[in-house]
Amino acid sequence: MEHQQSGHHHSGHKHEALIQQLLACATACENCAASCLDEQDVTPMAHCIELDRDCADVCFLGAQLLIRDSEFAHDYLAVCEKVCRECAEECGKHEHEHCKKCAEECRKCADACHAHHGNVQVS
Repeated sequence: MEHQQSGHHHSGHKHEALIQQLLACATACENCAASCLDEQDVTPMAHCIELDRDCADVCFLGAQLLIRDSEFAHDYLAVCEKVCRECAEECGKHEHEHCKKCAEECRKCADACHAHHGNVQVS
């Protein structure tokens, strides 16, 4: 019996640059959260830490979905874009070098996600 291939296939890494950007963003967010926790006064950094952790998790999952060629990956990128933009905005309010680097990575990631998800909207 011959096995027919479905239209869905695991093509590997056609989104390699986006996957790398998602992982770079997640790493920058994890580093930022850890560095925020080392600041002398952590209280004003609480929202930054929360968004860093959320953004890192969202971006890691986005990369995983793309790696396995999930049918939900492109829709999910709209969520990644939204979280990255919010994290960039929050990190951009702080003068710490780790926050500036995180904000920059988040902006790049949001733009990369936007370029790939098309017209998907997240409310």
